[in-house]
Amino acid sequence: MMRIITGKAKGRRLQTLPGEGVTRPTAERVKESVFSALQFEMEGREVLDLFAGSGQMGLEALSRGAARCVFVDENRDACEIVRQNAVLTGLDALADVCKTDAFAFCHANMRPFDLAFLDPPYRAGLLPGALEAVSRFLRVGGVAVCETDDQTTLPDAVGTLVLEKERRYGKTRVWFYRQPSGKEQSE
Repeated sequence: MMRIITGKAKGRRLQTLPGEGVTRPTAERVKESVFSALQFEMEGREVLDLFAGSGQMGLEALSRGAARCVFVDENRDACEIVRQNAVLTGLDALADVCKTDAFAFCHANMRPFDLAFLDPPYRAGLLPGALEAVSRFLRVGGVAVCETDDQTTLPDAVGTLVLEKERRYGKTRVWFYRQPSGKEQSE
């Protein structure tokens, strides 16, 4: 069972796509740890939930005070679950759901974001390219949070993003990349 941990929609249960292997929701303890690390970077932020699945990461951000979240998934059923979950949590007025390929979205996007969640299917090889694409529109100081399996290794920098920290939770790894200011980039 997935639920919203805290904030405006605390305790609300979220729906997931039926069937094994359709999506892989982020484990509750991983989600708690990610949001603990980001607790002071949520209020009023513009969020992107790329490869959204059920939308639980973006909805948690909205519940904790993010201003708006764009959810992107190419799976029609996943987009419908995100819409249903946004309504169930009362956060639907702050949610934009886009049924499209993540790379097509990134290529066409002109909107800046402060925070991006990237959780593509493990071992599909999508993360490095998606992370580089996101680096083009993540604001200075913005954070990209990536979830992988424990076998995946990511570089210290992707595009303009710099790896800030990496954490392991059993068979899951979470990578935090930050968009540095121009001053940090030149050092």
